[in-house]
Amino acid sequence: MEILQDSVFLSRLQFSVTALFHILWPLMTVGLSIILVVFEGLWLKTADIDCYRHAHFWAKLFLLNFSVGVISGLPMEFEFGANWSRFSIMAGEFFGNILGFEGAMAFMLEAGFLGIMLFGWTRVPPIMHLFATCMVALGASLSAFWILVANSWMQTPDGIHLENNRVVVDSYFDAIFNKNMPWGVSHMWFACLATSLFVLGGLSAWYILNKRHTAFFLKSFKLAFLGVIFVVPLQIFIGHNSGKEVFVNQPAKAAALEAHWDTNENDKGAAWNLLTWPNKAEQQNDWAIAIPNGLSWIATGERHGQVQGLKAFLKGDQPPAILLIFYSFRLMVLIGMYFLAVMLWTAVAWISGRLTVELIANNPLLLRAWIAAIPLGYLASECGWIVREVGRQPWVIYGILRTRDAASVLPTSVVASTLLAFIVVYSILFVLFLIFASRIIRKGPDLTLTP
Repeated sequence: MEILQDSVFLSRLQFSVTALFHILWPLMTVGLSIILVVFEGLWLKTADIDCYRHAHFWAKLFLLNFSVGVISGLPMEFEFGANWSRFSIMAGEFFGNILGFEGAMAFMLEAGFLGIMLFGWTRVPPIMHLFATCMVALGASLSAFWILVANSWMQTPDGIHLENNRVVVDSYFDAIFNKNMPWGVSHMWFACLATSLFVLGGLSAWYILNKRHTAFFLKSFKLAFLGVIFVVPLQIFIGHNSGKEVFVNQPAKAAALEAHWDTNENDKGAAWNLLTWPNKAEQQNDWAIAIPNGLSWIATGERHGQVQGLKAFLKGDQPPAILLIFYSFRLMVLIGMYFLAVMLWTAVAWISGRLTVELIANNPLLLRAWIAAIPLGYLASECGWIVREVGRQPWVIYGILRTRDAASVLPTSVVASTLLAFIVVYSILFVLFLIFASRIIRKGPDLTLTP
């Protein structure tokens, strides 16, 4: 295939593979670290020994996630210099500093206190151990914050000007708190929480369904549900407003994720495509199932609100792979609705008194719904990342630097071989993770453990 002879395409494919693999692990380290703080805090406040044992048990899965996350994340830093050197030369003054903040401020904080959290249970006072766990959680969230700051700036580059084709920072405040940052950071952080809570609740449901330590895992199941009540509605709210921000600041991306081609006239609303088949070559949809005026309502809050279509932009400025962007977005939304339905179903079960040690096993469908939700947070996050990154194309820095102009000039064979190496190594890492995680889960918690 001719496209496989294009080193820029292969560099893009390589970064996609490494980013989509790496993103799987911070989802749990950010969310699970906060859950560990809650369990440990509850233990100190209530002296409930089960909370102490929960903290120990889930910390094993946290360590496994953290390890794979570090291993898979380090090569990405080098890819900026190796595959995207022209981007690094142009944007290094800002981008390099932000990644430096992430490493020095967040990762070192997280890694520095990790040893105390894992091995200091009997070596430091309980309150000091809780402090170490809090620092690990803070470091994990700070890491996500700085990474999303850097990425948000690539979506809406504020606070800079160009000199000799290089980015010069006028205001770090404006660059860090760019227009996309509040929604980008919060949407990702709540995605981490939602994914972790459904993993916590889903695995607890699995133990309960298999009649293993029902009373013990009912506590973690209820904790996950209480977290979901807070996180899922907020995540839906943030996701909706994040989309509205895209309509204002990245209209071509917004038009692509809705497969919206023609800008509607002032007295006519834009239809919202539920399902469609975009045809970029013909600049139209081959077919569509749509709701009249729906997109105008969603994007502007008005029945006839005007929404820019893809035809308002030159073909070369339109995102590629519109079909991928369109259905990735819808799959993400569909998973969000599934989470909301599971939350409401569980609320009804709790209110009707069915979430007790004696009755919880009589709700196998509900428990299976939670188990089915375990991989969905990961899938939704991957879809969201595809929408965010593919939708920004053909720009690497929106409106400033095209992706093709950001890539290093490398021999195709070199990029192809490193891409193949990443696929092999990451596949091995993933299999090893599954082996060790299944061992931890099959063995279960140590219910003889005491402080």
